[in-house]
Amino acid sequence: MSNDKLIADLADLARQAARTLVAASYQQRQSALLAIADALESNQERIISANQADMEQGKSSGLNAQLLDRLMLDASRVKGIANGARKVAALPNPLGNVIRERTLENGLHLQQISVPFGVVGMVYEARPNVTVDAAVILLMSGNAALLRGSSSAEKSNAVLVEVMRETLAKTEISPDVLQLIPSHDRDTTRALLHARGKVDLVIPRGSAALIRMVVDESTVPTIETGAGVCHVYVDSAADLEKALPILINSKCHRPSVCNAAESLLVHKDVAKEFLPKALQALHNSGVVLHCDSNVLEIAKSLNIPASLASNESWSTEYGVLEMNVGVVPSLLAAADHILKYGTNHTEAIVTESKENADAFIALSDCAAVMVNASTRFTDGEEMGFGAEIGISNQKLHARGPMGLEQMTTTTWIVRGDGQIRK
Repeated sequence: MSNDKLIADLADLARQAARTLVAASYQQRQSALLAIADALESNQERIISANQADMEQGKSSGLNAQLLDRLMLDASRVKGIANGARKVAALPNPLGNVIRERTLENGLHLQQISVPFGVVGMVYEARPNVTVDAAVILLMSGNAALLRGSSSAEKSNAVLVEVMRETLAKTEISPDVLQLIPSHDRDTTRALLHARGKVDLVIPRGSAALIRMVVDESTVPTIETGAGVCHVYVDSAADLEKALPILINSKCHRPSVCNAAESLLVHKDVAKEFLPKALQALHNSGVVLHCDSNVLEIAKSLNIPASLASNESWSTEYGVLEMNVGVVPSLLAAADHILKYGTNHTEAIVTESKENADAFIALSDCAAVMVNASTRFTDGEEMGFGAEIGISNQKLHARGPMGLEQMTTTTWIVRGDGQIRK
């Protein structure tokens, strides 16, 4: 069977099964998600065993540390995934909500209501947690899911989908609403991206290269999730006692994820006081430093190893303990630097000046702006979405963490009493 035929058949199967989601009540979808969460925990050993096989394969094939961290599942992470499903189940019903409503002069009554997209494809890399996060968000929002993970997580993804399908088989919802696309052949991704008319939406989640490939090649509509070249800007009016832990958390808490900071910008008025402490703290945390010429001199005086930052390094999403550091003459210069090198994901300012914070917000064309807080808070679970299907840095339909609401579109309902158009 060709890959085009395979994807078309899976999409048809999923669309037919999605009718059981449309027919299911909010409470039935809630119960299904809670049952999935319990099943994930009760099958923890089975899941971790499959993941260990993927980890061993990843290490032997030279998978980098960033991807290995994203790939790894342990008891704590399985529990976290299950709790994410429970949080999604506890959210308000995203379907059937009236967005707007009015009655026309001719007596027609109009309602715009929220409805599912239909069949949604996910293309993602080395993150088995996305398999569950995407599945439960799509189920709760009434969508069928075609999940195309990476070959590096093939065994983990297979077991996770098996557990969820086994659970759905005991409910009113057909297990066929979840389909795992084979990942051993790269051409299955191309087939998914070209399945216009069979698949309603594709969402990529992963590296900048993966996202660009999906957006450039897909004939199916896409929502672009973004690479994260995120910045922390320490303003002239910053509380430097706040700034240091915000910086370290933004960079070091989990460097492999897209909301980790990749660059530190410091206003010249506080650079001499703040940078020695910041460089030492980053170095002590194992961060490799790339600095502009001013910061490089400070690093040398402290015997801290550092290299000169280049245009390429300022544009790089490292995903590891590596960071750029520079001094800027003004808030506007910081905003200009971010505009040039950022990816419209998350930017943070540390300042005690409301005027400066407001100016930074106005100048930051991005999905999320943090004021006196870590960039790590751009996250579906942290923001109350339960889990997220990705973080969008585009401007159409959805921007920022995407949860239940963002996985719906709308339908207009027009009720009349025999009216005809003249």
